[in-house]
Amino acid sequence: MSGVDCLIEDDRWQAVGLEALAARAAEATLAHLGLDPADWEIAVLGCDDARIAALNEDFRDKAGPTNVLSWPSEERGAEVDGAMPDPPEAGPDPELGDIAIAYDTCAKEAEAAGKPMQDHVTHLVVHGILHLLGYDHVRDKDATLMERTEVEILGKLGLPDPY
Repeated sequence: MSGVDCLIEDDRWQAVGLEALAARAAEATLAHLGLDPADWEIAVLGCDDARIAALNEDFRDKAGPTNVLSWPSEERGAEVDGAMPDPPEAGPDPELGDIAIAYDTCAKEAEAAGKPMQDHVTHLVVHGILHLLGYDHVRDKDATLMERTEVEILGKLGLPDPY
C-alpha cells in the first residue's frame, strides 16, 4: 500500500495497535472494491474525545464527541440513492482523504457492545474509508449498500457482522 499515515495524538492507541489495524482495514477495503492498495494514501489521526469533539464542532457544527470522522479528498458520492459511488482514478495525487478516530468513544462503544476493541476499531476504520470513497448512510438505500459492503469486508477479515 502506498500508505496509511497514522498520527497518534493519544498514546492509548499504541496498545490497541491502531497503525496496524488501519493498514489492514485499508488494504482489505480497497482490495474488496477492486482498487490497488499500493496506489492510494490515507491519513488517520488517533485522538481522544476532546480533540474529536472540537473537530466535530469545527467541521460539522455538531457539539460533542463521535467515534470517527472522515474528510474525503474529493466528492465521490453517487447521485442516485443506493448506486455505487464513483471510484477514484489513479493519478499523480494518491490521497483519498483523512480520518480521525476517538479512543474514549470507541472504547465505550466496544465495551457496551461486548466486542473486542480491535474489532470495533477495524470496523470504524473500514467505515471511515468507505466514506472517503463516497459511501454514505444518510439515504436509506445508500445506508444499505454501505452496511452490506462493510459486512463483506469485515467477513473477509474474519470479523463478525457488526449489525
